[in-house]
Amino acid sequence: MSQFNTHSNTNPLAWALLVTAVILAAEVIGGLLSHSLALLSDAGHVFTDGIALLLSLLAGLMAKKAADFRATFGYQRIGILAALINGASLLVVAILIFWEAYKRLFNPLEIQTGMMIWVAVLGLLGNLVMAWLLHGGHHDLNVRSAWLHVLGDTLSSVAVVIAGIVISYTGFWLIDPILSVIVGIVIVFGGIRVVKEALYIFLELSPLNLHAEELAQGILKIQGILNVHDVHLWSIGYGIPAFSCHVAVEDMTMCQADHLRQAVELYLKQHGILHTTIQMECACNSDAFYCDLGQTAQKSEGCCGHVH
Repeated sequence: MSQFNTHSNTNPLAWALLVTAVILAAEVIGGLLSHSLALLSDAGHVFTDGIALLLSLLAGLMAKKAADFRATFGYQRIGILAALINGASLLVVAILIFWEAYKRLFNPLEIQTGMMIWVAVLGLLGNLVMAWLLHGGHHDLNVRSAWLHVLGDTLSSVAVVIAGIVISYTGFWLIDPILSVIVGIVIVFGGIRVVKEALYIFLELSPLNLHAEELAQGILKIQGILNVHDVHLWSIGYGIPAFSCHVAVEDMTMCQADHLRQAVELYLKQHGILHTTIQMECACNSDAFYCDLGQTAQKSEGCCGHVH
Protein backbone atom coordinates (compact mmCIF):
# COMPACT_ATOMS: atom_id res chain seq x y z
CA MET A 1 0.00 0.00 0.00
CA SER A 2 1.27 3.47 -0.87
CA GLN A 3 2.12 5.73 2.02
CA PHE A 4 1.79 9.50 1.87
CA ASN A 5 2.61 12.25 4.35
CA THR A 6 -0.48 14.17 5.27
CA HIS A 7 1.45 17.17 6.61
CA SER A 8 -1.57 17.59 8.86
CA ASN A 9 -0.96 18.98 12.34
CA THR A 10 -4.19 18.87 14.33
CA ASN A 11 -2.83 20.59 17.47
CA PRO A 12 -3.44 24.15 16.17
CA LEU A 13 -6.99 23.14 15.24
CA ALA A 14 -7.62 21.83 18.77
CA TRP A 15 -6.29 25.03 20.39
CA ALA A 16 -8.24 27.19 17.94
CA LEU A 17 -11.42 25.26 18.79
CA LEU A 18 -10.87 25.97 22.50
CA VAL A 19 -10.38 29.71 21.85
CA THR A 20 -13.52 29.71 19.70
CA ALA A 21 -15.59 28.26 22.56
CA VAL A 22 -14.40 31.07 24.89
CA ILE A 23 -15.18 33.78 22.32
CA LEU A 24 -18.60 32.29 21.61
CA ALA A 25 -19.57 32.31 25.28
CA ALA A 26 -18.36 35.91 25.73
CA GLU A 27 -20.19 37.22 22.65
CA VAL A 28 -23.48 35.48 23.46
CA ILE A 29 -23.45 36.85 27.03
CA GLY A 30 -22.34 40.31 25.85
CA GLY A 31 -24.91 40.38 23.08
CA LEU A 32 -27.75 39.49 25.43
CA LEU A 33 -26.69 42.05 28.05
CA SER A 34 -26.14 44.90 25.56
CA HIS A 35 -29.10 43.97 23.32
CA SER A 36 -26.66 44.15 20.40
CA LEU A 37 -27.83 42.22 17.36
CA ALA A 38 -24.42 42.89 15.79
CA LEU A 39 -22.72 40.98 18.59
CA LEU A 40 -25.23 38.14 18.49
CA SER A 41 -24.80 37.99 14.70
CA ASP A 42 -21.03 37.84 15.15
CA ALA A 43 -21.57 35.10 17.75
CA GLY A 44 -23.42 33.20 15.05
CA HIS A 45 -20.36 33.53 12.82
CA VAL A 46 -18.18 32.29 15.66
CA PHE A 47 -20.48 29.30 16.06
CA THR A 48 -20.03 28.41 12.38
CA ASP A 49 -16.27 28.78 12.93
CA GLY A 50 -16.50 26.30 15.78
CA ILE A 51 -18.36 23.79 13.61
CA ALA A 52 -15.82 24.29 10.81
CA LEU A 53 -12.88 23.84 13.20
CA LEU A 54 -14.44 20.73 14.76
CA LEU A 55 -15.06 19.26 11.30
CA SER A 56 -11.50 20.06 10.23
CA LEU A 57 -10.09 18.57 13.44
CA LEU A 58 -12.00 15.30 13.02
CA ALA A 59 -11.08 15.13 9.33
CA GLY A 60 -7.42 15.82 10.14
CA LEU A 61 -7.37 13.01 12.68
CA MET A 62 -8.97 10.58 10.22
CA ALA A 63 -6.62 11.66 7.41
CA LYS A 64 -3.67 10.49 9.50
CA LYS A 65 -4.94 6.93 9.31
CA ALA A 66 -2.57 4.73 7.32
CA ALA A 67 -3.56 3.33 3.93
CA ASP A 68 -5.21 -0.07 4.05
CA PHE A 69 -7.05 -2.51 1.80
CA ARG A 70 -10.16 -0.34 1.88
CA ALA A 71 -8.38 2.92 1.02
CA THR A 72 -5.17 2.05 -0.82
CA PHE A 73 -4.32 5.73 -1.40
CA GLY A 74 -4.95 6.56 2.25
CA TYR A 75 -7.64 8.80 3.73
CA GLN A 76 -6.40 12.13 2.36
CA ARG A 77 -9.70 13.09 0.79
CA ILE A 78 -11.58 13.12 4.07
CA GLY A 79 -9.78 16.39 4.75
CA ILE A 80 -10.67 17.60 1.25
CA LEU A 81 -14.33 16.76 1.93
CA ALA A 82 -14.16 18.83 5.11
CA ALA A 83 -12.60 21.69 3.14
CA LEU A 84 -15.40 21.48 0.56
CA ILE A 85 -18.06 21.64 3.27
CA ASN A 86 -16.26 24.52 5.01
CA GLY A 87 -15.87 26.41 1.74
CA ALA A 88 -19.55 25.99 0.95
CA SER A 89 -20.50 27.11 4.47
CA LEU A 90 -18.40 30.26 3.95
CA LEU A 91 -20.62 31.13 1.01
CA VAL A 92 -23.73 30.50 3.13
CA VAL A 93 -22.35 32.78 5.86
CA ALA A 94 -21.70 35.51 3.28
CA ILE A 95 -25.27 35.24 1.98
CA LEU A 96 -26.62 35.59 5.54
CA ILE A 97 -24.43 38.66 6.05
CA PHE A 98 -25.76 40.24 2.85
CA TRP A 99 -29.35 39.48 3.89
CA GLU A 100 -28.84 40.94 7.36
CA ALA A 101 -27.22 44.06 5.88
CA TYR A 102 -30.19 44.46 3.53
CA LYS A 103 -32.65 44.25 6.42
CA ARG A 104 -30.66 46.78 8.44
CA LEU A 105 -31.02 49.35 5.65
CA PHE A 106 -34.78 49.40 6.16
CA ASN A 107 -34.96 48.56 9.85
CA PRO A 108 -32.04 50.20 11.67
CA LEU A 109 -31.63 49.12 15.27
CA GLU A 110 -30.43 51.17 18.23
CA ILE A 111 -27.20 49.70 19.50
CA GLN A 112 -25.56 50.08 22.93
CA THR A 113 -22.08 50.61 21.60
CA GLY A 114 -20.12 50.50 24.88
CA MET A 115 -20.36 46.82 25.72
CA MET A 116 -20.56 45.94 22.01
CA ILE A 117 -17.12 47.47 21.37
CA TRP A 118 -15.41 45.85 24.34
CA VAL A 119 -16.79 42.39 23.64
CA ALA A 120 -15.96 42.77 19.95
CA VAL A 121 -12.38 43.72 20.89
CA LEU A 122 -12.17 40.57 23.02
CA GLY A 123 -13.46 38.55 20.08
CA LEU A 124 -10.97 40.23 17.76
CA LEU A 125 -8.05 39.34 20.03
CA GLY A 126 -9.23 35.74 20.19
CA ASN A 127 -9.61 35.57 16.43
CA LEU A 128 -6.11 36.97 15.95
CA VAL A 129 -4.79 34.22 18.24
CA MET A 130 -6.62 31.58 16.19
CA ALA A 131 -5.41 33.08 12.90
CA TRP A 132 -1.85 32.91 14.23
CA LEU A 133 -2.32 29.29 15.31
CA LEU A 134 -3.59 28.26 11.88
CA HIS A 135 -1.52 30.51 9.59
CA GLY A 136 1.19 27.89 9.03
CA GLY A 137 -1.23 25.26 7.70
CA HIS A 138 -1.84 26.65 4.21
CA HIS A 139 -0.26 23.56 2.65
CA ASP A 140 -3.32 21.67 3.97
CA LEU A 141 -6.58 22.64 2.25
CA ASN A 142 -8.56 21.38 5.23
CA VAL A 143 -6.69 23.66 7.66
CA ARG A 144 -6.75 26.56 5.20
CA SER A 145 -10.54 26.33 4.89
CA ALA A 146 -10.78 26.55 8.70
CA TRP A 147 -8.33 29.48 8.66
CA LEU A 148 -10.54 31.30 6.14
CA HIS A 149 -13.49 30.85 8.52
CA VAL A 150 -11.42 32.43 11.29
CA LEU A 151 -10.23 35.20 8.96
CA GLY A 152 -13.82 35.98 8.03
CA ASP A 153 -14.80 36.23 11.68
CA THR A 154 -11.72 38.37 12.39
CA LEU A 155 -12.82 40.82 9.71
CA SER A 156 -16.33 40.70 11.14
CA SER A 157 -14.98 41.59 14.61
CA VAL A 158 -12.99 44.47 13.12
CA ALA A 159 -16.13 45.68 11.36
CA VAL A 160 -18.12 45.55 14.63
CA VAL A 161 -15.43 47.55 16.46
CA ILE A 162 -15.19 50.17 13.69
CA ALA A 163 -18.96 50.39 13.38
CA GLY A 164 -19.33 50.81 17.15
CA ILE A 165 -16.77 53.63 17.27
CA VAL A 166 -18.22 55.44 14.25
CA ILE A 167 -21.78 55.16 15.55
CA SER A 168 -20.70 56.34 19.03
CA TYR A 169 -19.11 59.55 17.72
CA THR A 170 -21.17 60.33 14.59
CA GLY A 171 -24.42 58.41 14.83
CA PHE A 172 -23.85 57.24 11.24
CA TRP A 173 -25.60 53.87 11.57
CA LEU A 174 -25.21 53.00 7.86
CA ILE A 175 -21.59 52.11 8.56
CA ASP A 176 -22.76 48.83 10.09
CA PRO A 177 -24.41 47.34 6.97
CA ILE A 178 -21.73 48.85 4.68
CA LEU A 179 -18.87 47.17 6.54
CA SER A 180 -20.87 43.96 6.74
CA VAL A 181 -21.19 43.84 2.95
CA ILE A 182 -17.42 44.41 2.55
CA VAL A 183 -16.71 41.55 4.95
CA GLY A 184 -19.18 39.34 3.07
CA ILE A 185 -17.45 40.02 -0.25
CA VAL A 186 -14.06 39.03 1.20
CA ILE A 187 -15.58 35.82 2.58
CA VAL A 188 -17.14 34.99 -0.81
CA PHE A 189 -13.79 35.16 -2.60
CA GLY A 190 -12.14 32.93 0.00
CA GLY A 191 -15.00 30.42 -0.06
CA ILE A 192 -15.06 30.20 -3.86
CA ARG A 193 -11.32 29.50 -3.98
CA VAL A 194 -11.52 26.70 -1.40
CA VAL A 195 -14.53 25.10 -3.14
CA LYS A 196 -12.78 25.34 -6.52
CA GLU A 197 -9.59 23.67 -5.27
CA ALA A 198 -11.53 20.93 -3.47
CA LEU A 199 -13.64 20.20 -6.56
CA TYR A 200 -10.48 20.00 -8.70
CA ILE A 201 -9.30 17.16 -6.47
CA PHE A 202 -12.63 15.34 -6.26
CA LEU A 203 -13.18 15.56 -10.03
CA GLU A 204 -9.58 14.39 -10.55
CA LEU A 205 -8.75 17.40 -12.71
CA SER A 206 -5.13 18.36 -13.29
CA PRO A 207 -3.58 20.43 -10.48
CA LEU A 208 -3.78 24.16 -11.20
CA ASN A 209 0.00 24.55 -11.36
CA LEU A 210 0.67 21.61 -13.71
CA HIS A 211 -0.15 20.93 -17.37
CA ALA A 212 -0.37 17.33 -18.62
CA GLU A 213 0.52 18.16 -22.25
CA GLU A 214 3.61 20.14 -21.23
CA LEU A 215 4.79 17.28 -19.02
CA ALA A 216 4.27 14.79 -21.85
CA GLN A 217 6.29 17.00 -24.22
CA GLY A 218 9.08 17.19 -21.65
CA ILE A 219 9.16 13.39 -21.32
CA LEU A 220 9.28 13.06 -25.10
CA LYS A 221 12.52 15.08 -25.14
CA ILE A 222 14.32 12.40 -23.11
CA GLN A 223 16.69 10.55 -25.44
CA GLY A 224 15.45 7.06 -26.27
CA ILE A 225 11.73 7.79 -25.82
CA LEU A 226 9.71 7.56 -29.03
CA ASN A 227 6.16 8.23 -27.90
CA VAL A 228 4.10 9.14 -24.83
CA HIS A 229 0.39 8.35 -24.60
CA ASP A 230 -2.40 7.50 -22.16
CA VAL A 231 -1.29 10.44 -20.03
CA HIS A 232 -3.18 11.07 -16.79
CA LEU A 233 -2.53 13.81 -14.23
CA TRP A 234 -4.59 14.24 -11.05
CA SER A 235 -4.29 14.83 -7.30
CA ILE A 236 -4.58 12.15 -4.64
CA GLY A 237 -4.91 14.86 -1.99
CA TYR A 238 -4.10 18.54 -1.60
CA GLY A 239 -0.49 19.05 -2.70
CA ILE A 240 -0.10 15.37 -3.69
CA PRO A 241 -0.11 15.22 -7.53
CA ALA A 242 -0.03 11.88 -9.32
CA PHE A 243 0.95 11.05 -12.89
CA SER A 244 0.66 7.98 -15.10
CA CYS A 245 1.50 7.34 -18.76
CA HIS A 246 2.61 4.78 -21.33
CA VAL A 247 6.08 5.35 -22.81
CA ALA A 248 7.09 3.74 -26.12
CA VAL A 249 10.78 2.88 -26.66
CA GLU A 250 12.86 0.94 -29.19
CA ASP A 251 13.50 -2.74 -28.71
CA MET A 252 15.95 -2.89 -25.78
CA THR A 253 16.81 -4.84 -22.68
CA MET A 254 14.80 -4.60 -19.50
CA CYS A 255 17.74 -2.88 -17.83
CA GLN A 256 17.91 -0.18 -20.52
CA ALA A 257 14.17 0.40 -20.34
CA ASP A 258 14.39 0.72 -16.56
CA HIS A 259 17.04 3.43 -16.90
CA LEU A 260 14.65 5.37 -19.13
CA ARG A 261 11.85 4.89 -16.61
CA GLN A 262 14.07 6.32 -13.90
CA ALA A 263 14.87 9.30 -16.14
CA VAL A 264 11.13 9.94 -16.58
CA GLU A 265 10.54 9.71 -12.82
CA LEU A 266 13.42 12.13 -12.16
CA TYR A 267 11.94 14.62 -14.65
CA LEU A 268 8.53 14.40 -12.98
CA LYS A 269 10.09 14.70 -9.52
CA GLN A 270 11.63 18.01 -10.61
CA HIS A 271 8.05 19.22 -11.15
CA GLY A 272 6.94 18.09 -7.68
CA ILE A 273 5.33 14.82 -8.78
CA LEU A 274 6.45 11.97 -6.55
CA HIS A 275 3.67 9.43 -7.17
CA THR A 276 4.09 8.07 -10.71
CA THR A 277 3.12 4.99 -12.70
CA ILE A 278 5.16 4.63 -15.91
CA GLN A 279 4.40 1.73 -18.26
CA MET A 280 7.19 1.03 -20.74
CA GLU A 281 6.18 -0.36 -24.15
CA CYS A 282 8.20 -1.71 -27.07
CA ALA A 283 7.72 0.31 -30.27
CA CYS A 284 8.49 -2.52 -32.68
CA ASN A 285 9.11 -1.94 -36.39
CA SER A 286 6.11 -2.90 -38.47
CA ASP A 287 8.31 -4.73 -41.04
CA ALA A 288 9.85 -6.97 -38.41
CA PHE A 289 8.12 -10.33 -38.38
CA TYR A 290 8.92 -11.09 -34.75
CA CYS A 291 7.50 -7.73 -33.64
CA ASP A 292 4.30 -8.32 -35.56
CA LEU A 293 3.94 -11.57 -33.68
CA GLY A 294 4.68 -9.80 -30.41
CA GLN A 295 2.01 -7.17 -31.00
CA THR A 296 -0.68 -9.65 -31.99
CA ALA A 297 0.04 -12.63 -29.77
CA GLN A 298 1.82 -10.68 -26.99
CA LYS A 299 4.63 -13.24 -26.92
CA SER A 300 7.93 -12.75 -28.66
CA GLU A 301 11.53 -13.28 -27.78
CA GLY A 302 12.72 -10.10 -29.44
CA CYS A 303 10.44 -7.44 -27.95
CA CYS A 304 11.14 -5.95 -24.61
CA GLY A 305 8.75 -6.56 -21.75
CA HIS A 306 6.79 -4.02 -19.71
CA VAL A 307 8.42 -2.25 -16.83
CA HIS A 308 6.32 -0.69 -14.07
